[in-house]
Amino acid sequence: MDATALALTIYVLIWPIIVAIVLAVIGGAFFREWAQARRDGRPMI
Repeated sequence: MDATALALTIYVLIWPIIVAIVLAVIGGAFFREWAQARRDGRPMI
């Protein structure tokens, strides 16, 4: 495997990791806000 193929393989495989991290950050923030809204007795929207 040459360097170009290796670089392309790493590039393609890194995207799902980046997407998973971003999704985890957004999901975590959402659930923290949701839990805080429930504790305060106010609607989320």
